[in-house]
Amino acid sequence: MSVGRPGASLPNLRDYLEIRSAFPTSLSPDASKVLVLSNLSGTYQAYRVPRTGGPLEPVTELDEPVNGWYLPTADEILLTVDSGGNEHHQLYLVADDGTGLRPLVRQLERIHRPGGVARDGSLLAYASNDRNGVDFDVHVLPLDTSAGISPRRVFDRGGWCEAAGFSPDGRWLAVSRLSERNGDNDVYLVDLAGGEVVHASPHDDEASFGRPAWMADSSGFFWSTDTGRDRHAIARFDLATRRSEYVLEPEWGASSSIDWTGTHLLVTTNEDGYTRARLHDPTTLAFQGEVDLPGRGVAEFSFSADGRHLVSSFTSATEPGDAWAHDLDRGTRVRLTRSPRRVDAGDMVEPELHRYPSLDGEAVPVFAYVPPAATSSPRPVIVMIHGGPESQYRPTFNPLVQYFVARGYAVVAPNVRGSTGYGKRYHHLDDVERRLDAVADLAALHDWLAADRRFDAERAVLWGGSYGGYMVLAGLALQPERWAAGVDIVGISSLVTFLENTSAWRRAYREREYGWLEHDRAVLTEASPITHVENMGAPLFIIHGANDPRVPLSEAEQIHAVLRAKGVRSELAVYPDEGHGLARLANRLDAYPRAVDFIDEVLAPRR
Repeated sequence: MSVGRPGASLPNLRDYLEIRSAFPTSLSPDASKVLVLSNLSGTYQAYRVPRTGGPLEPVTELDEPVNGWYLPTADEILLTVDSGGNEHHQLYLVADDGTGLRPLVRQLERIHRPGGVARDGSLLAYASNDRNGVDFDVHVLPLDTSAGISPRRVFDRGGWCEAAGFSPDGRWLAVSRLSERNGDNDVYLVDLAGGEVVHASPHDDEASFGRPAWMADSSGFFWSTDTGRDRHAIARFDLATRRSEYVLEPEWGASSSIDWTGTHLLVTTNEDGYTRARLHDPTTLAFQGEVDLPGRGVAEFSFSADGRHLVSSFTSATEPGDAWAHDLDRGTRVRLTRSPRRVDAGDMVEPELHRYPSLDGEAVPVFAYVPPAATSSPRPVIVMIHGGPESQYRPTFNPLVQYFVARGYAVVAPNVRGSTGYGKRYHHLDDVERRLDAVADLAALHDWLAADRRFDAERAVLWGGSYGGYMVLAGLALQPERWAAGVDIVGISSLVTFLENTSAWRRAYREREYGWLEHDRAVLTEASPITHVENMGAPLFIIHGANDPRVPLSEAEQIHAVLRAKGVRSELAVYPDEGHGLARLANRLDAYPRAVDFIDEVLAPRR
């Protein structure tokens, strides 16, 4: 079924799904090369490219997707690799010409998350649940593997902990630990020589603290925090007084990083989903200028050690994502990668940003992608719901969004309450007993669609992954008269069984958001889609990875079985080499055309 112009040829979904992307992670010690992750092969692998531009040279060609970073003193790469999407990441070293791949930390039944390398290249910090499979302790390990020294556990206070980087002099290691409160963490400084542990973030309110951006002399650092305020601002921590105070308070939530020489403090803000980046003098805080981005979109950055160069990833609604290099002395910008694409950006649509009123008057942001006005008929709608819920739909590239728009569908992507990016008040509006208020935001969105003649609210389909998949199921179960169908990707059908069966290391982390099984079981049961499955009648397409460590496959299997038993159309596609989502192009090329065909069939006019 085509909903576009009469007689127009259908766009090729494969052309959209095969659009590639790339993003830089770090520069080599001398800043001559950039490490780039690209999915040219169908999964993200590591490549190197000259900082001045040139062809991508492969570093890894593994069966599994990888992540990686240059070491600070050698042309070597620290790699993380899991197996089949199970998130049991192991750590490896490899030369940046792809030779000499060797394991650094390898315990296949455990998880390892790197958290920085000392500036002299001597030590790696990482978190691992190797002690009991649940709690993440922080370790340091000499990178001179020939010495045969074992990792040293330096922080073991239980829970979800992350290493958050070394001080420039190598004395202090920052550690972030999640508390039992949602959206709240603490940062500690571990004296690696004397063993002292400093609590750097004492606070009474629910607040979060970012990764320290150390000053060159190790006297303190900048970080982002929202303690005592609604949105993240930039504070400076003084190590001598062990006190932190706000120094930059932009209107939008901010984060910061600093180069090793202390020349530039980079402050990035998330302004209604779009990135803005400014440079300041770290000593005087004087404004040095804006970082020139290729357009309006979303960017992430990494400094060279000498502070002269900055590499960035940039993606937008129409740009899939590529790597750029900025020379801060000359004020120039060079595009490092130009990822293959068979669909021109000029054939794609930028979103409109709106806000619609929800049940209690709360204004909910929504990005709307509307096809060019080729017909006066209302457009069927795909409602894309992000995961998390501690996340935000931002105008990054999504090939499915652009494909649907090319087909004549409208796509709307709401940031329902509970989303990040709008301050912690908004973030907490869906906590525990308020979970169904977020689902009510979907009903309000449907009302908003019905009031706009461009949209056909009677042909609106819910589409979401992870928490977005939960929202799809909740919408179909609690608002069955509103939605024509749903596509659930690795979603939660029961908050109770999800918490009971998710990986042991994730349970407490997720209970902070959804509610605790011991205390909130009634609330969790009431907010579970499967509790209300008797109301569900709309067709449902489910996609799930067999190795998903976050949302177990059983969440998909149980809702699928119940719907099939009651005669509701439900299709389940399971991928044995995937985890929490589809990381492999081959699987996306199988799953998404099936889901699109499913939607076409459901929305096809009755004869």
